[in-house]
Amino acid sequence: MKTKKLVMAALLGALAAILMVLDFNVPFVPMFIKFDFSDFPVLIGGFVFGPLTGVLIAFLKIVLNLLFKPTTTMFVGEVSNFLLSVCYMGVACLYYRKHRTKKGAVIGMVLATVATSLFAIASNLLVMFPMYAKLFGMSTETIIGMFSKINPLVKDMTTMVIASLVPFNLFKYGVISLITFISYKKIEVILKKYSN
Repeated sequence: MKTKKLVMAALLGALAAILMVLDFNVPFVPMFIKFDFSDFPVLIGGFVFGPLTGVLIAFLKIVLNLLFKPTTTMFVGEVSNFLLSVCYMGVACLYYRKHRTKKGAVIGMVLATVATSLFAIASNLLVMFPMYAKLFGMSTETIIGMFSKINPLVKDMTTMVIASLVPFNLFKYGVISLITFISYKKIEVILKKYSN
């Protein structure tokens, strides 16, 4: 990787970490699930420099975020965030690399939003929630209870996924996709100018 490209990746990783620190709650999920815009620089970096650079930016985002803000989830949240970032950026970038048009970018981001939402279901149900429950000495029912206090439609794992996790991920990645679509071409020109 060229030095200038590495510097751009580091800057995007730092921006992503700052955006991750500026997270906030949304009304339909428990407080341990946060909304942030940190995947925006990850996706931009992946589009401009390729998916491997996007993975590096996602990794830097997590490492730098931990310097600013220690984990509150015993790293479960950070691992989940990294995996979802890589999934989202990877799917969008791989599609966009083969279809380098506005339509290709839109289709790539839609596919990435859906794929990441599906991946989030599997990773949370099979790994993250059980790990979170074990590390914090909770039962699965306790986690379901945390969701049902906020969203009365949540009664069990299935309704938790359908009524909370899917809408959250579709909303989050839909918003990030929209911001990327609006700003990508302008940012791409700047990044390419300073990385060549």
